[in-house]
Amino acid sequence: MSMFCFQCQEAARGTGCEIRGVCGKTGEVSNLQDTLVHVLKGLAFYHRTAMEAGIDDREAERIIIEGLFTTVTNVNFDPDDFVRRIQEALQVRESLRKRLHEAGVQMKEPDFARWHEGGPADWKREGYKLGPRRTEDPDVRSLKELLLYGLKGMAAYTHHAAVLGYRDERIISFIDEALIATEDTTRSAGELIDLVMECGRTGVLAMELLDKANTSTYGNPEVSTVNLGVRNRPGILVSGHDLKDLEDLLEQTKDAGIDIYTHGEMLPAHYYPFFKKYPHFAGNYGNAWWKQVEEFEAFGGPILMTTNCLVPPPANASYLSRLYTTGPVRYPGAHHIPERTPGARKDFSRLIEHAKTCPPPAQLEEGTIVGGFAHHQVAAVAEKVLEAIKAGKITRFVVMAGCDGRFPSRAYYTEFAQRLPRDTVILTAGCAKYRYHKLPLGEIDGIPRILDAGQCNDSYSLIKTALTLKEALGVASVNDLPIVYNIAWYEQKAVIVLLALLALGVKRIHLGPTLPAFLSEGVRDVLIREFEIGTIDTVGDDLDRMLAAAMA
Repeated sequence: MSMFCFQCQEAARGTGCEIRGVCGKTGEVSNLQDTLVHVLKGLAFYHRTAMEAGIDDREAERIIIEGLFTTVTNVNFDPDDFVRRIQEALQVRESLRKRLHEAGVQMKEPDFARWHEGGPADWKREGYKLGPRRTEDPDVRSLKELLLYGLKGMAAYTHHAAVLGYRDERIISFIDEALIATEDTTRSAGELIDLVMECGRTGVLAMELLDKANTSTYGNPEVSTVNLGVRNRPGILVSGHDLKDLEDLLEQTKDAGIDIYTHGEMLPAHYYPFFKKYPHFAGNYGNAWWKQVEEFEAFGGPILMTTNCLVPPPANASYLSRLYTTGPVRYPGAHHIPERTPGARKDFSRLIEHAKTCPPPAQLEEGTIVGGFAHHQVAAVAEKVLEAIKAGKITRFVVMAGCDGRFPSRAYYTEFAQRLPRDTVILTAGCAKYRYHKLPLGEIDGIPRILDAGQCNDSYSLIKTALTLKEALGVASVNDLPIVYNIAWYEQKAVIVLLALLALGVKRIHLGPTLPAFLSEGVRDVLIREFEIGTIDTVGDDLDRMLAAAMA
């Protein structure tokens, strides 16, 4: 074994990657990620102590949040960048520790907070020894990893909100507390379960904060028709999730003779009123993240990766020379755009000049697609939806949110959507929709049978939509609604969404294509017993049992 990672749905053999990640990360990158997380736990101890003493250290906060985000699956593949982050975290940790001592703050410093062993060569080779297998009890290990992966997803949402100037100290405080708790060997399984549920409740706060950041900055998403074809000018393709990067790029290219296209999870940017003012915001190109190798190759112009969902380019990929990363994303050999300086836009001039030398993108498809059904829009048509429900024209809603993935087993979700009865409406957010949102599923009294709320970052809209339906139908609990949850997951942002739903008391969630490898048998039993978490089977069997349960 040269590494160990089982944080994503594609963990090798359903147990974990031990030589190279299925995601494409090398053993040394995985080990550096484990080392970074361990150092961040120590930094979290001093940061929490400082907050309690009234000492504000936003640099430590930034390093913790952004550092956790870089360890999310398919974000950062650059070993040199991880070495830099580890060294930076150690330096800031020691600086903060010194400030606390000088201020006379009394504290009992745990061993993990003072950890500093070896150097880059050791971290690359043996970082996995700081990872999950240090904990012997399988249930305790499972709960600690579930908590950690929830924190990683929460950090991603918190980072996006922070870029737009939004912050909630309650979220920061919990991240510190929970990181420290993962190093506490005295915590019982019961105490860890309580923390996991608190992680879900705090996750709701993080998603609400990001929703506020996005809608306050760019307006409430509107029902929008998005072009899927291409124009005859050079283009830049923007993938990932970061709306601020898109804003900066659109502003800098508005007179450059270049069109801007979205890819993957950037598609929902077209739903925001703010971005509609740019005539060169041309449309969406391609599909979900895992198809990017062929689609980036075909595009012909520069590609900007703003956050997670980067697939390592194959050795023969010509588009590596056209690949630009920014924010937490890194890949060896790709161009990197530095962070914006305070009060200024991020400088995309290199990317723009590169685009001017490239041909127009090759067309992949044509036509249009409709989306923009975030919670504000659903609330606006709630009366129409209620009328359709009372008339028996809509009998059930099916939440098919979450992540897409590359394994053939995910064709299940396409077939499931195709075979749903015509009186059902799909609620979706995230890239899972790419399995079915271009299907001609029709409408019910003018209501599309697929209501796309946006990115996985917009999952809060699904929660708000459920609460809107609960109020409109006058039922006591969200579990009394005619809603089926058939959710696909892939990485850690999906984990925090799941924990948020559980914390809100949502039951009978079906999770696929497989349950997480990091869930022990004991923890799975708890989730099944307390929340009726289910797996998926064949489409036919699942339709029978899920739809029957929704009608009960």
